[in-house]
Amino acid sequence: MSDAKNNPKTTSKSPTHVAYQVRDREGGKAVWTRIGAAWAHADGNGFNLQIEAVPLDGRITLRVITDNKE
Repeated sequence: MSDAKNNPKTTSKSPTHVAYQVRDREGGKAVWTRIGAAWAHADGNGFNLQIEAVPLDGRITLRVITDNKE
C-alpha cells in the first residue's frame, strides 16, 4: 500500500469504505444492506470498522465509497 502521508484519502476523517451485508436470493439476485463503514489506518496497514448491525446470515462485503449513486 502507498505511504499514508502522501495519500490524503487514507488520513481523512470520512470513511473510505462502506460495509454491506449481502444475502443471496433465489433467482441469482443478491440483497445488499448497508450495515457500517471502514476507515483506513494512517499507516495504510489496516482498517477500523464501525458495524451498526451484525448479520446472522450472508456475508459482509467492504466496498470503496464512490460518488456514484447506486
